[in-house]
Amino acid sequence: MPSDSLTSLDGGVDGYGSAIRKRENTQGRDLSYPPLPEPLTVPVYDNHTHLEISDGEHPLSYREQLDRASSVGVRGVIQVGGDVETSRWSAACALIEPRMLAAVAIHPNEAPALDAAGTLDDALAVINELAGQPRVVAVGETGLDFFRTGEEGRAAQFRSFEAHIRIAKENNLALQIHDRNAHEAVIETLLKVGAPERTVFHCFSGDADMARLCADHGWYMSFAGNVTFKNASLLRDALFVAPRNLLLVETDAPFLTPLPYRGRPNAPYLLPNTLRGMAAHLETDVSLLSAQITANTELVYGRWDAEPVTAAHDDPGPDPTPRGGIA
Repeated sequence: MPSDSLTSLDGGVDGYGSAIRKRENTQGRDLSYPPLPEPLTVPVYDNHTHLEISDGEHPLSYREQLDRASSVGVRGVIQVGGDVETSRWSAACALIEPRMLAAVAIHPNEAPALDAAGTLDDALAVINELAGQPRVVAVGETGLDFFRTGEEGRAAQFRSFEAHIRIAKENNLALQIHDRNAHEAVIETLLKVGAPERTVFHCFSGDADMARLCADHGWYMSFAGNVTFKNASLLRDALFVAPRNLLLVETDAPFLTPLPYRGRPNAPYLLPNTLRGMAAHLETDVSLLSAQITANTELVYGRWDAEPVTAAHDDPGPDPTPRGGIA
């Protein structure tokens, strides 16, 4: 998740369907949602999205987002948290939505402020608690970000990252890594602490050499809409050398909207645009790539129906926040 400016919302008219954050940084963007793409013949999963963040001139609830996604062959999503509030929201919404599984974590850019306030350990304890809940299948997004955090905050990022790695392994969950301007440090940390069996580089941003290194360790590489950008030749080089059995695809919505709609609000229903761009670069059939990525995704996270959702009549109402831990 890029560190665009976000603001918290006080809830909405449709309870669980309401986002809890709003993307503020419009930068003169076109705020209309792009049209629906041609549906995929073979369905896929969006393995990293942020439906807790609203965007666009007419924001959509997560249920509306998932309805659109279903209509174009996006079978399900991993809804990803980045702090205590969004991780709780993600875990609770996944519990009632069969098309959603959850990942929970403290984003590396959040760790320094929590550490300075003396609350990082409390936040990590909540993440550890959430990691044991049904339909939470990953710890993420966690990792290192040296783009927005200077030297003074790096110790807290390392401590948080290592704690998340341990939480993932103790709960037998996949690990989703946020890696920005920190490739070498992320890899060194994974090797030092010991990477979980299923480790995913979310929004993979390395070059071909890094893709080969990830392949050597069996780490998954998830490509987002920026792989379609004209200036992303190094990223496409990495895609070309990455083994097909280690490829995943994501939106990181509402960010990183693929061409030809770069800058407009992103959403899981636009995943086919990214997938078709990947298939074109790899000179392979879209359906064959979809089938491979779907199989990979289920190997990492399991099946979306492996654990039951809460029945509709048990829907606890407009507050999806599990109790316990810190606010």
